[in-house]
Amino acid sequence: MNKLYRGVVGFFKDEEGVTAIEYGLIAALIAVAIIAGTALLGGNLNTLFTNIANCLTNPAAGCMDGE
Repeated sequence: MNKLYRGVVGFFKDEEGVTAIEYGLIAALIAVAIIAGTALLGGNLNTLFTNIANCLTNPAAGCMDGE
């Protein structure tokens, strides 16, 4: 019984695995930030690239006027 108690206490005092958990949480937060940024800017970027493509295919459409 004493061996089991020491094992459980040693398990809770061990801090090696904490670093892996922290890195996992940081990676998850970065992923959420990237997804949120992409969702917010995605529509604007799509519009920008569509306008650029239109100007490249039809340069006479007045694209150089600062639109």
